[in-house]
Amino acid sequence: MRTTFKLVAAGGLLAFVAFAGTVSPVSAQPAAAQPPSTQDFVNKVAVSDMFEIQSSQLALEKQPDKDTKPFARRMVKDHEKTSKELKALIDSGKVKATLPTALDSAHQKLLDDLKAKSGKDFDAGFDQAQVKGHQDAVALFEAYAKGGDNADLKKWAARTLPHLKQHLAMAEKLK
Repeated sequence: MRTTFKLVAAGGLLAFVAFAGTVSPVSAQPAAAQPPSTQDFVNKVAVSDMFEIQSSQLALEKQPDKDTKPFARRMVKDHEKTSKELKALIDSGKVKATLPTALDSAHQKLLDDLKAKSGKDFDAGFDQAQVKGHQDAVALFEAYAKGGDNADLKKWAARTLPHLKQHLAMAEKLK
């Protein structure tokens, strides 16, 4: 169960990364689009968290440049927390949705592409994915916080949004 949760959390992080990077195949809709349904929001957040966690763990294994390491540690910690919070909302019955258990194919490909890189190529790819993923995550959370169809999930999205904006600002400073 703990492993499954970590995988879900990791995928969610990765999804955030993918949502934030220009290499993300996930961002097909404009940021001003209608808010997603509860299930779509849960899917995107969970996959994003999984991606963020897994890509950040990968960054820590690859011995990244000095600014990437503390950022990656923070992403693992923060996105594991958001994954736990989302899971708790679902487990409590406040949110009627099913959590995905693995990355979607687009995020898996992005992660596989990062795994194949090393050195400056990895750092550049990781940094780009982080910026794009967090841009997309901020847009997703803003849309749901303003117009989502589940009151508890809307409150959580609004409460989480400032942290994602902070992550975006941090990602934009990566070199």
